[in-house]
Amino acid sequence: MAEREIRIFGDPVLKTACEPIGEITDKVRGLVEDLLDSVALPGRAGVAANQIGVGLRAFSYNVDGEIGYVINPVLVETSGEPEPVDEGCLSVPGLWYPTLRYPFARVTGIDLDGHEIEVSGTGVLAQALQHETDHLDGTLYLDRLDKENRRAAMKEVRESSWF
Repeated sequence: MAEREIRIFGDPVLKTACEPIGEITDKVRGLVEDLLDSVALPGRAGVAANQIGVGLRAFSYNVDGEIGYVINPVLVETSGEPEPVDEGCLSVPGLWYPTLRYPFARVTGIDLDGHEIEVSGTGVLAQALQHETDHLDGTLYLDRLDKENRRAAMKEVRESSWF
């Protein structure tokens, strides 16, 4: 498989909730391989399936040298006081805005063998788990910005060369 092109803000697939994966097929195995290839590039903390144009619930992550994936992830726990962290998104190139995120997050799901898995962490991993799960629910980080920052971000999007 291969690294896949990242869909950009404005593509309807990014605002559509992804469907759960039922059976683990060769197509799903290929999707996971593409997600892993796509997240392995430097500067990428996570890639959700809809960011590569596939409306299924799966994402990959790459934090502190740990690369992995989760099929049918569910954000089952967050803790601590939400705090603003600078956040960007491959689907909204070049923009970084403070986004409220919990300092701890835990996601459960399955692997390609159908076994239950859990991924949890703090810092960038917690942020990535929340960000990628949001993607699969059809939510972009821009949707979580306060009114003033959202207005500024949308102006920046409209003025960008990629929009």
